[in-house]
Amino acid sequence: MNIKPKFFILSLFILLGGVNPSHAASKPVDPKVLHVINRLSFGPTPGELQRVESIGVERYIQEQLSPESIPESPTLTDQLSQLQTLNLNPVTLYRESQPIHLGNQKPTPEAMKAARERAHLIMQQAVQARLLRAAESHRQLQEMMVEFWYNHFNVYANKGPDRFWVGSYEQEAIRPYVLGRFRDLLEATARHPAMMYYLDNWQNTAPGSPGAHGRYQGLNENYARELMELHTLGVDGGYTQQDVITLARILTGWGYRPLNQPTGEDGSPFYFDPKRHDFSDKVFLGHTIKGSGASEVEQALDILARSPVTAHHISYQLAQYFVSDHPPDSLVKLLQKRFIASDGNIREVLKTLFHSQEFWDSANFNSKFKTPYQYVISVVRATGMPVNNTSPMSSMLQQLGMPLYSCLTPDGYKNTEDAWLNPDAMTRRLSFATAVASGRVPLSAVLKNQTKTDLPVMRSAMPVNQNQIRQQSRIQPVDASQLAMTLGNSFSNQTQSAIASSPPQLRAALMLGSPEFMRH
Repeated sequence: MNIKPKFFILSLFILLGGVNPSHAASKPVDPKVLHVINRLSFGPTPGELQRVESIGVERYIQEQLSPESIPESPTLTDQLSQLQTLNLNPVTLYRESQPIHLGNQKPTPEAMKAARERAHLIMQQAVQARLLRAAESHRQLQEMMVEFWYNHFNVYANKGPDRFWVGSYEQEAIRPYVLGRFRDLLEATARHPAMMYYLDNWQNTAPGSPGAHGRYQGLNENYARELMELHTLGVDGGYTQQDVITLARILTGWGYRPLNQPTGEDGSPFYFDPKRHDFSDKVFLGHTIKGSGASEVEQALDILARSPVTAHHISYQLAQYFVSDHPPDSLVKLLQKRFIASDGNIREVLKTLFHSQEFWDSANFNSKFKTPYQYVISVVRATGMPVNNTSPMSSMLQQLGMPLYSCLTPDGYKNTEDAWLNPDAMTRRLSFATAVASGRVPLSAVLKNQTKTDLPVMRSAMPVNQNQIRQQSRIQPVDASQLAMTLGNSFSNQTQSAIASSPPQLRAALMLGSPEFMRH
């Protein structure tokens, strides 16, 4: 569906109640500066365009590729430190989310309710941390890669214990590796209980093995299939159904300990159960793997991570995310070559991408349609409002069909225009733009009694309502002149005319709802 700029402008005019004559906005900035900010971050904040113009595009790229060199916002660091569930390991999260038993008695209704509230709080804090980081972190490329890789290795939160494991999964298996070696990222996701539970490998058992009983009855191919189809080789990666079966046999016994038992020295529940493993020799993707236990999985991951087919699949996805919905073959091959030469060094592949001719082709400027996540974050960043309350952002993502950690299918959310551009979604975006611009979205609000929480006794984590909010100061409408400067006045003549003919109090909403701002 191709929705024309006129649709956006007329729809927003209707929402806002008409226009009146006024004056135009300020002079545009260098489009290359705006392009690099839009593609390496979730959009400019006040002063960002001017800062990048002063230091230069190249230095900005190098900074973002080395996030550890960028001082983080003390405010953000303090906010994250309040989220005590954020750094708990999966075993603690599981145990503290279970209802308290008194002897052999069944849990009381009160204990069941308290357990539900604790589980809700864990999920709530995971969402809050992600949104705070995306909106406020100076390490923007890192946050974009967290989104990219979480979608690539998607885990659905609303499946059993994954509802309180997804935050730990992102924190332990995704974040540390987003700019590192792909092989390390692949292993980290393969070992985390969130992935093993979501794709059922915790039950994967060799038929007839000593451990084949109860819930562990036979082969489960789910994780093996997605490991090849989505995580590495791609759907057209040249593997066969026999390869899926063989990989499932390799993965038998790869899971986690019962969560009421002691963990390993590192606190991880990961456990390889030799009693459930198929110890026969195997041929996987043409490679002979001797039956040897857990080392078979390591060999299989090596084969997958270092396959040229995997290099092509990952390169295509990165090019699609950062350049174009339909990336040119020349760019994909360039990235594939760098992926292979660097042994899957993600930072090196991105460095090649950001210096490629295709990335800097002006035809790709402002051509990517923002996903709901990218749109909501970019609106918040553009306003410069300090974020204390992420509930409006989370609610908007629900309305737009992209709630965090809630993509049911293992392929994750799409990042292409055809998945998100439709009239209903545009109407919702325009309503959000109008509400934010008018100051009616309490992003800077602080919750009453907002304090640190302790496990296992946690405060109730029910959804926030307006009576729970205390404003630090009266919310002000977004200043249109400041917003125009923040966005580099990167609007078409048609949008410029609409802004110029509108009253001052409507201009910020027109900018945030413009067809140009819907893209990056």
